[in-house]
Amino acid sequence: MSGDRPSPLVIERILRDRESIWQQIVAERDLNALTGRMLTSSAIALACYGAVLGFFHSPLMALTSALKLPLLFLVTLVICLPTLYLFNLVFGARLSVRQSLALVMVAITVTSMLAVAFAPISLFFLITANDYGFFKLLNVSILTLSALVGLRFLTSGMQVLNDNGLLAPEAAKVTVDERAGAPAPVQAVPAAVPAGPTPAAAPVAGQSAEPVAVPAGAAVAESTANGAVTTAAAPAQVPPQVPAQVPTQWAGQPAGTSFPPGMLPPGYVAQRPWDGRTVRRGEPTQRPASMTLLYIWILLFGFVGTQLAWTLRPFFGDPGQDFSFFRSIDGNFYAEILRIIGNL
Repeated sequence: MSGDRPSPLVIERILRDRESIWQQIVAERDLNALTGRMLTSSAIALACYGAVLGFFHSPLMALTSALKLPLLFLVTLVICLPTLYLFNLVFGARLSVRQSLALVMVAITVTSMLAVAFAPISLFFLITANDYGFFKLLNVSILTLSALVGLRFLTSGMQVLNDNGLLAPEAAKVTVDERAGAPAPVQAVPAAVPAGPTPAAAPVAGQSAEPVAVPAGAAVAESTANGAVTTAAAPAQVPPQVPAQVPTQWAGQPAGTSFPPGMLPPGYVAQRPWDGRTVRRGEPTQRPASMTLLYIWILLFGFVGTQLAWTLRPFFGDPGQDFSFFRSIDGNFYAEILRIIGNL
């Protein structure tokens, strides 16, 4: 589905074709329209779910909760979005305000649509198990689960932006040749040849003699035309440049140690083999700080949202109390949840 082709249900496009959503945000293409559709659909879904919450008390409470639940998410976004944007700027990311807003709105849209999908289940327990504490705990669990799924979409979108180089500064990127499959060069390390005379191997009949590397100053036997044998100092020769790896059990052994056939002396330095992975141009070498700060921001978003929900209560409405638009601010959200669990 193309990013320029609007869908009647934006949540369907997010779930079915999320890759095009991320690419549209990366390209900053038509973000105003996309953000507007997500905002509208989220507000409608949260209003429907808020009405289910307030219906436990009265129709008037249902109308009040239908107004306050979208307000809860919107005000939390307004409070926390500047922090996310400035976090990215401080650590070198190149996200715009519109990109940051669109990413967070994707998470809120998924959260709100998943919550309204649980509305029939909430209504079922409202009818069959009319218990205020249980109903409150059930719906808090539904909203928590929905928020976790929505925030998972947020981290996925940020990872796509990271893969496109929008979260890491230019200086932190590696630029290499883009030849596919080109192996990394291996640096050859000279071999340490043990000191001492080395006898020259006699050539076999019918086989050409191969040059033998002999240490500088070592004596070499030479045969003259009249059959006399003389010795002469061999010139220094460049040692063979062959990359090799020495098993760890042989590393650091003293000179003169006997090695099994095929083993090389410990003068060779073990080289790390190429793992077949080619670093592409613009690929970050490590996870940028923006991804780490995203998880911190998610915790901040959760704390702000829960405290604001406690401030805007009631959403459910205690059936033992009269209707009121707001309650007095005393206690906190987490102490209330623990109290409900204890009462159950």
